[in-house]
Parts: sequence; structure tokens; C-alpha cells
Amino acid sequence: MEMGLRRLIDELPKAELHVHIEGTLEPELLLELAVRNSHELPFENVDAVHAAYRFTDLQSFLDIYYRGAAVLQTPADFYDLMSAYLRRAAADGVRHAEIFFDPQTHTHRGVGFSVFMEGFRSAIADAHGSGITADLIMCFLRHLSGEDAVATLRDAEPHLEAVIAIGLDSSEQGRPPEMFEDVYARARDLGLRAVAHAGEEGPPEYITAALDVLGAERIDHGVRCLEDPEVVGRLGREGIPLTVCPMSNIALKVVDRIEDHPLPRLIEAGITVTVNSDDPAYFGGYVGDNYQALAEGLGFGAPQLVALARNSIQASFLDTERKAGLLAELEQVFRNWDPEVRI
Repeated sequence: MEMGLRRLIDELPKAELHVHIEGTLEPELLLELAVRNSHELPFENVDAVHAAYRFTDLQSFLDIYYRGAAVLQTPADFYDLMSAYLRRAAADGVRHAEIFFDPQTHTHRGVGFSVFMEGFRSAIADAHGSGITADLIMCFLRHLSGEDAVATLRDAEPHLEAVIAIGLDSSEQGRPPEMFEDVYARARDLGLRAVAHAGEEGPPEYITAALDVLGAERIDHGVRCLEDPEVVGRLGREGIPLTVCPMSNIALKVVDRIEDHPLPRLIEAGITVTVNSDDPAYFGGYVGDNYQALAEGLGFGAPQLVALARNSIQASFLDTERKAGLLAELEQVFRNWDPEVRI
């Protein structure tokens, strides 16, 4: 890819709407925190950690993901994790991030809300001056029960500052959205917005249930919608955004190669698509790398990349004024960019 197009990718103001903060734990920080907290890991060095980040499916990824999260124990650990992501995202032109976190991953091992929320909020506040803002989306682990999710939300209620929405993640197979209807209803009563993972491993019916039962305003992943024309039509008509993660889809064997990715078909079907990194430390690419993969593997040029960045801003939960400002900045960046530079 020509350097000019990568420069454009990095300069385009964009929002990231699908990133798990626990999935930004780079091997170097993982080992640093393990030493800091005297937590034993089965890895001798960074190379051994990288070797472990080779997955055959979602479950094999989740196994190492949860093991890695165990090194996060103090507010300083969560601060360092969030700060590292925000610095890296800002370098890719991310001006606003809506970041997933998994409280049950921590509370189930004895780390309470006051610990991780203190670290997250402090890091977000400190990053504000560097040009990136962030809000938090509290996700419930799908492999646990709906009752556990309700109890977790109850425990979270004193700590909801900076939390704008709830979400649903982890293993999708055999865990339909209907299992979590009660916790989504309670979250609506608390004024929280709603998103949900659906249609990555699970069938298109899970997308429909996420919309109708959970009231999801965005669908995370959603690539299997293409198996059902009615779902595709509905997503397009109702303007329901998908937060698609191309490099994640390759790492977890949803598709074999970037050239096979269904993202162009989603766009052609009239669906609002955004591009995101999911768990970038594990999948080998932050949001800018995902944009670059589309340019190199699918031939996306500047107009398509600008359209994806525009979608990300419009699909965010930012207020109208902030969206307008970012969109105006995006158009100015595109106008200033050399139109002769192509891949």
C-alpha cells in the first residue's frame, strides 16, 4: 500500500465502537503486570506469549483471553491497560472510543467494581487532553447465566459514571439473546443504551432477537446476517449499524482470508458498516491496521475508507454537536489529502 493512503487512514477522524479493553493487553504489558503482582504465568517470555496467541476458533481464543486478564488486579493495572489502548488508538486517528469491558471476568476472581472502574475512569480523564474521548460499555458474559448478569448490573449501579450502554459478548453458540432479556430491561430503566454481539458464531435469528428482545441499537459483528435476506433488508431499512472486525474474523476463522471477507457485500446491501479492532493485542491489528487490510486485500481506496470513518462517527452514541464537529473535520482531512495518491 502506498504510504499516502496509510497516512490518510491515520489522519481520518474516526470512532471505534467495538473493542474489548481486556483484549488490548499486549504481551509486554501482560508480563509486566504478572511480575508486578507476583502472578505466575506459563510463559517464559514475550515470544512464548505470541506463540500462544494462535487460535483455531472463538473458544480457544477465550481460554487464553481469560487467563491473561488474571494479571489485572489493582486500579493501577487497569489504568495502565486503558491508557495504553487510548494512546495507540489516538495514533490511528480514533477521536472517540466506546469501549467494552467485562466486569464478570474480574468480579468472579475477587476484583470489585471500585478497583477496575477507578483505573478506567482515571485513564479516560487523563487522555481527554490528548484529543481522544471515551465512554464505557459494560458487557455481560454470555456463557454465564442471565441471573448472573442481573446480579452484576445490580452491583454496578453505584459505579455507572462513564458507562453509556450495556452489551453481550463471549461464546455465542447455544446462548440466545432471550436469556438476557431481564438484564437489558433493567438497564433501560437505568437509562443505559444497548448493543449486543450477534451473528458472528450464532445464526441470523440471534440478530433479530437482539433487536426485538434486547432492544439493541447496534449489532456487534453481525456478518452472518447475509444468510437471511430478511435480516439484511431490515438492517438496511432501519439503519442498524454493524460493528465489523475484519482481522478478528480472520483470526477466529469466520473467514479464511481478507479477500473472502463479506464486508463489501454488506455495504452493497445498504447496511451501515463500521470497522473496528475487537481484541487487537490478540488478533494482530488495531483499527488503523483493519482499515489498511481492507485497502490491501479488498482494494478499498480513499472514498471507501472515508465512508467507513464517516459511518463510525454517525453510528456512535456521541451527541449531535460532537458528531457534526468530527464529520466536518473528516471532510476537511479528505479535501486536504492528495487525491493523486492511490494504492
